[in-house]
Amino acid sequence: MEKTAQEEVARVQRRRFDVEEYHLMAEAGILHEDDRVELIEGDIVEMNPIGSRHAACVRELTWLLSARLGEELRLDVQNPVRLDGGLEPQPDLAVLRAGDYRETLPGPGDVLLIIEVADTSLAYDREVKLPLYARSGIPEVWLVDLQSGVVEVHSGATPEGYRTIEKARRKEDVSSRIVPGLVLRVDEVIGPLGSSVDERRDHSKRTTGSP
Repeated sequence: MEKTAQEEVARVQRRRFDVEEYHLMAEAGILHEDDRVELIEGDIVEMNPIGSRHAACVRELTWLLSARLGEELRLDVQNPVRLDGGLEPQPDLAVLRAGDYRETLPGPGDVLLIIEVADTSLAYDREVKLPLYARSGIPEVWLVDLQSGVVEVHSGATPEGYRTIEKARRKEDVSSRIVPGLVLRVDEVIGPLGSSVDERRDHSKRTTGSP
């Protein structure tokens, strides 16, 4: 009996790559240094292009964090970290314990805080990457939602996800539970007032009188 198309699709097995194969592809020139990809559970995932708002936020966070971290910590910007289970994501920013990472990438025990800046990638960051960070034991993740002008602080990692989610909005402070003394003003992180979609919509309602 001839198999249906659905049965054929169900029979096909996805080919997953491990970390060593991933690096071999880079050494062989299949992947290039300027390719925006990351390894997520054996899949090579193409990352969204970086827009101007995303880039500006990462740039500002880099400056703010660099001025606040002590000698025992290091700031990594858009570099990979190696996690358990075939994961090698490239978070926007990561606060690491000071160490020598020339021979190996930072692992779960080295990472105190990850910050992901989300403009068009909010659903992917929240639904795919955050659970993986929690499962790997990353103690804290900040999700900067540029669309809504909100910074979410996820902490208390468990295999099922983060136990605690706190949200900070404009005119409020966002503080780390893990990195001592790290407190930022949300307005510093998000950018000038009126830069988010919701704020532009609210401003339009006020000026036009629409409901």
